Amino acid sequence: MTEHVPDALDPVTLAVLRGRLEQVADEMDATLYRSAFNPIIAEAHDACHGLYDANTGDTLVQGKSGLPVFVGAMAFAVRATAKAAEARGGMQDGDIWISNDAYDGGTHANDFKLVRPFFRNGRLWCHMASAAHWHDVGGAVPGNYNPAATECWQEAVQIPPVRIVRGGTLDEDVLAILRANTRLPESLWGDLNGQLAALELGARRLHGLLDEYGDVLVLQALGELRGRALKLMRSHIASLPDGCYSFEDQLDNDGITPEPLTIALDMTVAGERLSLDFSRSSPQCAGPVNISRATAVAACYVALKHLFPDVPANAGVLDAVDFRIPDRLVISAERPRPMGGYTETILRMIDVIFSAAAQADPRRAVAQAYGTINALSIAGHRSDAGREGQRWVMFSFFGGGHGAHAGGDGLSHGNAPISTATIPPLEILEAAYPVRFTEWSLRSGSGGDGQYRGGLGAVYEIELLEKDAEVFVFGERGSSPPKGIAGGGAGALNVFRYQNAGAWHVPPMVSKMRGIRLVRGDRVRLETPGGGGWGPPAERAREARERDRAMGYVGDEGTGQESEA
Repeated sequence: MTEHVPDALDPVTLAVLRGRLEQVADEMDATLYRSAFNPIIAEAHDACHGLYDANTGDTLVQGKSGLPVFVGAMAFAVRATAKAAEARGGMQDGDIWISNDAYDGGTHANDFKLVRPFFRNGRLWCHMASAAHWHDVGGAVPGNYNPAATECWQEAVQIPPVRIVRGGTLDEDVLAILRANTRLPESLWGDLNGQLAALELGARRLHGLLDEYGDVLVLQALGELRGRALKLMRSHIASLPDGCYSFEDQLDNDGITPEPLTIALDMTVAGERLSLDFSRSSPQCAGPVNISRATAVAACYVALKHLFPDVPANAGVLDAVDFRIPDRLVISAERPRPMGGYTETILRMIDVIFSAAAQADPRRAVAQAYGTINALSIAGHRSDAGREGQRWVMFSFFGGGHGAHAGGDGLSHGNAPISTATIPPLEILEAAYPVRFTEWSLRSGSGGDGQYRGGLGAVYEIELLEKDAEVFVFGERGSSPPKGIAGGGAGALNVFRYQNAGAWHVPPMVSKMRGIRLVRGDRVRLETPGGGGWGPPAERAREARERDRAMGYVGDEGTGQESEA
C-alpha cells in the first residue's frame, strides 16, 4: 500500500516528530552516560549522538545533552566512513565502523566515532553516529593531551575507519588492537560497549518511530526541519546591519615555542547571507593546538547556535553561511600536525565570532567566556595493598566564568561553551583516584567589570595522596584574557602552579607543561579565568556592586579589570 504524504506537514505533527526524533538521540546519550566506565563520559558527558543523512552525511538530528561540537564534526566523520566503506563493498546492514581520525572526522584522537548504517527494507535510510572521549588511547602521556607533541603519533594511536562490528558480530581482532593501545583496557572496553549499546537502542527506537509514522512522512519532516532552520538563519542574518566586522584574538603558544598564535575573523553580513573568513589566522604550527577544517566548521556551528538559539539544530544552520578557511592554517592543519589540544583553539574561534557579532549587534552577543578547559592529568601506579602496581590516570577538565550579556551577569563556574558537558564532581574524582581537593571555590575578582559583570572563574587545589605521580596541564588564557564587549572589561588571566618540596612553580610556557613530578603531599593549583563584562562599568547599578562585595565576588576595589575599548 502506497504511503499517503501531505504536501506540507501541519505544525503540530512537525513538532511531535521533531520531539520524537530528538528523543531517539537523547536516549542514546543517556544509555552511554549510564553505562560508560570513564568518568569523563559517565559524569562529564563528553560524548554525543545524532542522525545523519544517508547520502550526504549532513546532520539531521542531535541529542540535547551531548557536545554540540561533536555533532557538527561527526558529519565529517560519517562522510569519511562512507568513503572508506565505498572502497570495501559499501555500507552493509549489521556493520558498525569505528575511527578516531582527527583530520577527516574532526576533534582529536581521544574522541572515538562509531558510525552505524541504518537500513529499512534493505535500503540505507540514514546513519546513526556516536562520539565519545575515551580515557586513554596510547601516546606519550597518560590521558593523551600531550602539550609537547609535534606529530599525531606522539598523541595517541591512529585508527582510520574500520569495521568493529561485521554482520552483527564484534570483530575481536580490531578489539585486540584497541585494547593493546591503552593504559586502561577495562575503561576502553566499558566505553566501547556503552557506545555499541547506545547505537543498538537508537536503532530500535528509530524503527519503532518509522513503523508508527511511516518512512516517507518522517523523511519529509526532516526536510522541513532543515528548511525551517535555513529560513530562521536567513531571518536572523538579515536583522543584522550589512557590513564587515573584524576581530582577532590569540592563543598563548603552541606548547613548543612561546610565540602567540592569531585566530582572526572577517565576518561579512550581506542581506540574508553570512560570510566567515578566517584567512588572516596563523599558519599551522608545530605544537598540538592545530585543528582540522572539519573541527573549525563544527566550532562555527556551535557559535552560531549560541547567537541564534531558536534555530533547529541541523545542517540548515550552515546553509546560509559561506566559509573561507584556506589550507594549512592552524584551523585547517594537515596530517601529521598534532591536534590534541583542539578544545583551546575552537574556544578561541567561538570567542572571535562572539566579539565580531557584538560589533554588528551588541545586544545579541555574549562577552567572551573563560576560554580554556585546562585539561589536567595526574597519573601513576598504586602502592596500597591489594592494588600495588595498578595504573591510575585522573584526567579531567575544569570550569570558569562565562561572559556577561545584555540581559545580565555571566554565569560563574560554568563549563566551556563548546558543550553541554558538566564539570566532574570532586566527590567522584576523590573516590576514584588517590587525590584530595584542598580547595574548590569561586575566584573573587576574576569576572570582567561592566554594566553587567562577567561570571567568576574558580580555584582548584589538588593534593596527591599516593607516593608519586606525573602531571601534565594543557590550558590557555595565561597571557591574553577573555575580552568584554560594548565597553565591558576583560576577565582575569588563567594561572597554573605546581608544588615541589614546599615551593611553588609556574610552567615556562605559562599554560602548558608535561613531565611535572609530584610526591605525596605535593599540590597543583588552578585559578581559572572569569568571563568578560558587558557594557560600560560606570553604568553598573550601585545595588549590584554592593551585592557583589557582600557576596565576596569582588574585592573592595571592584573587579580590577580594565575595560575593553
